[in-house]
Amino acid sequence: MVPAEIILKESPVYPDSARRAGVQGAVVLNAVVTTQGVLRDIQVVSGHPLLVNAALDCVRKWRYRPGTLNEQPIDMPVNIRVQFVLNFR
Repeated sequence: MVPAEIILKESPVYPDSARRAGVQGAVVLNAVVTTQGVLRDIQVVSGHPLLVNAALDCVRKWRYRPGTLNEQPIDMPVNIRVQFVLNFR
């Protein structure tokens, strides 16, 4: 078995409301990488409510090399962590 591998990853857009509130941290998601390399069945495991939608919008654009079993593409579950960090200057 070869796990799915991310091949296109965009950074999330920090929500203005979260930035103003000083909210940072991780949003953890579970999903399935399809044989076409896109995510489906995305579920929120944890994360601040002000960050969740931005994380979901972001990962929907990600693309993967599908996981394989016996050299055949298969749907594969993945755990995703999207980190939001404020830069204080």
